[in-house]
Amino acid sequence: MPDHLLVPMDYSDLSKRALRKAVTDYPEAEVTVLHVIDFRTSDLGPGGWGDNPHSWDHWLAEAREHAADLLAAAEEIAAEEGATVTTETVVGEDASSIVEYAETHDVDQIVMGSHGRSLPARILLGSVSAAVVERAPVPVTVVR
Repeated sequence: MPDHLLVPMDYSDLSKRALRKAVTDYPEAEVTVLHVIDFRTSDLGPGGWGDNPHSWDHWLAEAREHAADLLAAAEEIAAEEGATVTTETVVGEDASSIVEYAETHDVDQIVMGSHGRSLPARILLGSVSAAVVERAPVPVTVVR
């Protein structure tokens, strides 16, 4: 039985389903919900924030606001299931950031949705969940 679960969360229904699975299947475990802010997969697209540093700062501030809303929703989902979670936000590449977080925070297992982006984005950018499964130092449960 894992002691510390990592649940990467994006804006998809599958990530919400993964969170519910984590808190219901492992009620005694510590659960950390991680959101990765990755400019390459933003709604603006690769480099969509532009070359102007002011644009980047504005985009990042906005992304952090959206992340705070997402993580508040994650806390509500956990509370509905009678659980509490810890939340974290990092800036980086999705899969690498998830794997690095697992390596450096004594995570025993990762529970994540099978995909979070639209089909064209998955084809162009590859599957985050597949990359995490391939590189994670711990077991990964992929929720569909």
